[in-house]
Amino acid sequence: MTPSHAIQNAQADQPDLGALKLRQHAAWSSGDYAVVGTTLQIVGEQLCEALDLRSGQKVLDVAAGNGNVTLAAARRWCDVVSTDYVPSLLERGRLRAAAEGLSVEFKEADAEALGFADASFDVVVSTFGVMFAPDHDKAAAELVRVCKSGGKIGLANWTPEGFIGQLFKVLGKYLPPAGSKSPSLWGSKARITEMFGAAALSIECEPRVFAFRYRSPEHFIEVFRTYYGPTLKAFAALDEANQQGLKADLLALIKRMNRAEDGTMVVPSEYFEIVIAKR
Repeated sequence: MTPSHAIQNAQADQPDLGALKLRQHAAWSSGDYAVVGTTLQIVGEQLCEALDLRSGQKVLDVAAGNGNVTLAAARRWCDVVSTDYVPSLLERGRLRAAAEGLSVEFKEADAEALGFADASFDVVVSTFGVMFAPDHDKAAAELVRVCKSGGKIGLANWTPEGFIGQLFKVLGKYLPPAGSKSPSLWGSKARITEMFGAAALSIECEPRVFAFRYRSPEHFIEVFRTYYGPTLKAFAALDEANQQGLKADLLALIKRMNRAEDGTMVVPSEYFEIVIAKR
């Protein structure tokens, strides 16, 4: 094999992150993530406490969805800019802020190219958002770039071993990933250290648990296949037999982790609450 052929083959093996981003944008734009996102509000509140936010700090919420950390920070009198690359989700966040009389700036932005000047914010946050960026290193570098020296980066990321990490593993059985690194790597302390260690004074990774509470396992699946983009797209891409197989595998996963014994669903899902102090 000639050197040029080797280079061509290596390039062919590289995932097309641009195409993957377009597919992800379509997935998160489908359904209505806000229906699921609203249930995760407590995670944003707890992250703000872990960050020890102070009134008047400039806070950037990256891949904010419908604004869980956005609202939590604004309730603490911070100056918040809420960003996402899905306009409809920003609109849901805008409606929530207006309902509470909170002053928040909403701006469409890509986690891998935020469009703000260096060192613009005291605190940069993301809950279950930036972890889905196709190019992990580029997204991490952007979080670091826009954060001031002495500032903090706060993240909530699902772990590979937790319920949502396992749910994505089930989805991957039916629709193999398109070559990008797994989002669940953001729930690994080793990977967080690899991405942020050089820019950090300290990195704190605390395991936390969010409980998914639904009327029943079937109710959870119905909500996620209707409103949660990745699950909606997975079911839509499969024929009837594989849809039934996916549903059965998801029910088996829930049954294994469900701690409710009254027919409802209470499934704990591990995530890492991460606080990075920037040099």
